[in-house]
Amino acid sequence: MPVFDGQAHSTCSDGMLAPAEVVARAAGTGVEVLALTDHDTVDGVDDALAAAGRTGIALVPAVELTVVDGEHDELHVLGYGLDHRARGLRDALAGLREDREHRILAMADRLEELGWRLVRDELAQRRAAGRPLGRPHLARALLGHPANWERLRDEGIAGAGGLFPAYLVPGAPGYVARTRPTVAEAIELVHAHGGVTVWAHPFWDLADPAEVEATLRRFTAGGLDGVEAFYPTHDAPRARLLDDLAGELGLLATGASDFHGPQHEHFSAFLTYELHGRALRLDAPQLAGVVP
Repeated sequence: MPVFDGQAHSTCSDGMLAPAEVVARAAGTGVEVLALTDHDTVDGVDDALAAAGRTGIALVPAVELTVVDGEHDELHVLGYGLDHRARGLRDALAGLREDREHRILAMADRLEELGWRLVRDELAQRRAAGRPLGRPHLARALLGHPANWERLRDEGIAGAGGLFPAYLVPGAPGYVARTRPTVAEAIELVHAHGGVTVWAHPFWDLADPAEVEATLRRFTAGGLDGVEAFYPTHDAPRARLLDDLAGELGLLATGASDFHGPQHEHFSAFLTYELHGRALRLDAPQLAGVVP
């Protein structure tokens, strides 16, 4: 089994390095098969493929879709091995990015209504370049404005890790919920363009093992192909539960470090997930060209 890392993000979404730099860093860390999984875009895949050819690493064209499921509007579905150049896929992703942009700008307005000041330069630059906007960009816009520093100190907020739960998660005063795509719509989009779907980091978004199991069974009945069982924050009981369910349900069981950049608060390196005595299950036709 090759050394696989199934999530990485570049400057095309909320990562800190350009796609080619992401690939070079992964190769230097010992990754043999990498998926570039930028949010709602495949714009970096061609650059990553070119870099992969130079470094000898195998690259899986991929995308990470943020999806809605009932009361949950921040779940994530990965699409692996899809035709990233297909016009239908690119048009659909452009529509999702437009929705994301409107939502982030609404959140920016709401934060200003709450008395915060924002440095909007990066938001404007990304809009002009057609790149996705996300909450990390919004957090930087707030944290980077000097007029906020005293208030941040008074509220005990130190960095994005403190700002998100206080203002930028469901139920927080600065949060605006998304409305699409549903999980079914995400699965349909990826399948229509030749890919396989994997539920990313279930225990990052949901806490209760019983809810995770019930949700995975429901997603599988709706056509899901796999689950990201192995993740930096998945301890042994959670990883083994997901792997056991993958075996029972005939799903892929993938692993990922979710690399966002060397200075990221949580996901700053490759190969940071543990297998806990288990093994990846990557036997999908869409991955056969790069994963032996």
